[in-house]
Amino acid sequence: MPKIAVLTSGGDSPGMNAAVTSVARNAAYYGLELIGIKRGYNGLLGLQDGAEDDIFTMNLDTVLDLADLPGTYLRTARCEQFHDPKVREEAARNLKKLDVVGLVVIGGDGSFRGAQSLCQLGIPCIGIPGTIDNDLPYTEMTLGYDTAVNCDVEAVRAIRATSRSHDRPAVVEVMGRNCGDIALSTAEATGSEIVLVPEMPWSVEEVAVRLKKLVDSGNTRATIVVAEGAYASMKPFDAYSYLSPFGKQVFQGQSMNANLLASTLKHMTHAEARATVIGYTQRGCQPTARDCTFAFEAGNMAVVLLKNGIGNQVIGTRNNRTFHTSIDTALCETRNFKESLYNLINSL
Repeated sequence: MPKIAVLTSGGDSPGMNAAVTSVARNAAYYGLELIGIKRGYNGLLGLQDGAEDDIFTMNLDTVLDLADLPGTYLRTARCEQFHDPKVREEAARNLKKLDVVGLVVIGGDGSFRGAQSLCQLGIPCIGIPGTIDNDLPYTEMTLGYDTAVNCDVEAVRAIRATSRSHDRPAVVEVMGRNCGDIALSTAEATGSEIVLVPEMPWSVEEVAVRLKKLVDSGNTRATIVVAEGAYASMKPFDAYSYLSPFGKQVFQGQSMNANLLASTLKHMTHAEARATVIGYTQRGCQPTARDCTFAFEAGNMAVVLLKNGIGNQVIGTRNNRTFHTSIDTALCETRNFKESLYNLINSL
């Protein structure tokens, strides 16, 4: 009975369990044995405590009621040691000792680079994009992105309701380290008036001018959606010169963040701005139907490719259709940020 394996790597994302379930169901359907590897490449290398439990046979009973759960049943971890060629060779040897003829890797670009190196060592790999940031250029959607946006939209709508009640602007920080897609989509869906992303330079002064104009025109519950990585694209600014002595004591030594931005805008505009950081709830939400549908189709395609002896592929969506392309091609593509929509939101 041919044997394949599956692991989840990097940051967890909603829908990873749905993808693992799909791989397990399709493996059973096509007569393939499935090995589950916990904690990403660390589990494959036996780097964790209790390593003997990190590699196990999966069956349909294992994945029963797993698909709609958030997080990842297989756990996940980053593996810095995998940058070492000797460590990658050890991983390939371990897979061959298990008689594994193919590996499904669910993760982001770092996970795909690990899969790419295993392909070069004779292990066919298929990548399923699992990252809420939507930062893989070759695909229109990554697993977990739709869920994260829906989580943020629900939160921003609730914040805007209480902001309206108290006539207070809101600074809402969402995830997105190097990619502002979550922030942009959230702002679009909620009618937020200002959005800040890592792809576009911005200044606190410009944000303050815009916010004051909105408040003076009667929009006292204006919302600023900030991607967590947007502070890297902020123009130099000395926030402490705008803060009270108490504020200086609280924030001294900190880099810009949502709370400091809200406090600074409060002093610059005299509007009672408040900050909310949505945080890891975006990763821990129950996956949406769209993410689960993509996970099902991606799991099926991954198993079919490996069954046919095809590796070095990643799966994505284009024009609402699931497709696959080579890992090499996917990692070379560049991403185009929707600058026109960004400018529109910040101008209306």
